[in-house]
Amino acid sequence: MNNLKVGDKAPEFELLNQDGIKIALKDFIGKKVILYFYPKDNTPGCTTEACDFSQNYDRFSDKNAVILGVSPDSISSHEKFIFKFDLKHILLSDSEKEVAKLYGVWGLKKNYGKEYEGIIRSTFVIDENGKIAQIYSNVRVKDHALKVLESL
Repeated sequence: MNNLKVGDKAPEFELLNQDGIKIALKDFIGKKVILYFYPKDNTPGCTTEACDFSQNYDRFSDKNAVILGVSPDSISSHEKFIFKFDLKHILLSDSEKEVAKLYGVWGLKKNYGKEYEGIIRSTFVIDENGKIAQIYSNVRVKDHALKVLESL
């Protein structure tokens, strides 16, 4: 599971966004980064979470924060998801699950008694210097975006 702790340097990564453009963590030095991992585009919990972050986009921007959503979905899936719900923030495609594993959020999950591997819904708040300021594990989506916003 996750060995990262508050105060650790956030692992560097580079992934493609919904437009096929490479986005790297280091692109955001000097800003706070809200890095949230979610299982799948267009599913009820993930849609709620994405819409909540998007609805509060300007409030995050006012606090010098950028929002990055990460899931194993494809670039085209992200593009459609953003269009369908008019999302304002960046979604990154982690199809190989490399970044999810780097952050310790790819692991064993249980649903209706079945065990399977998947994304453990988690959010990392990374400060302006690239250090982890907060970690939210096994996130419940209700009011999560507001809790993260209040913590900034």
